[in-house]
Amino acid sequence: MAGVSRTALARFLGRAQRAAGLRGEVNVLVTSSQEIRDLNRRYRGKNQATDVLSFPTDGGTGKGFAGDIAISADVAARAGKQFGHGPAEEVKVLLLHGVLHLAGYDHERDNGRMARKEERLRAQFRLPLSLTERNLDDDARPEQVRRGYAPRRKGRS
Repeated sequence: MAGVSRTALARFLGRAQRAAGLRGEVNVLVTSSQEIRDLNRRYRGKNQATDVLSFPTDGGTGKGFAGDIAISADVAARAGKQFGHGPAEEVKVLLLHGVLHLAGYDHERDNGRMARKEERLRAQFRLPLSLTERNLDDDARPEQVRRGYAPRRKGRS
């Protein structure tokens, strides 16, 4: 994908894994929306493209392997443009989200635990708003947040 090198992506992945407490190898596939759609249909029964998919190991297979993450380069490029940053930053946002899922977080069932962790790490890594933060009510947020960046808050890292 233009704008993000394998080396930079691998370096960020390592930082994200350490911050999330995730050990083991993670395979990352940055691919087309069509391939993401195919994976989403095959493994989740949803016939639509999405931004990121995470496939954790079942715990017993392959010691030293944490799982796989698939990211749509097309969706990342569109979202980056929509939120006012580049596709490389968006890939990192999606990668962080995927790493948290591999680490056992589930924003659909954890009463905001993943969202809080993702917000802290996003700020630590100086990334644009996380996926879970973007789902907040747009009308209730200041303009710079609606564009994809959260203001720095005192007393929070």
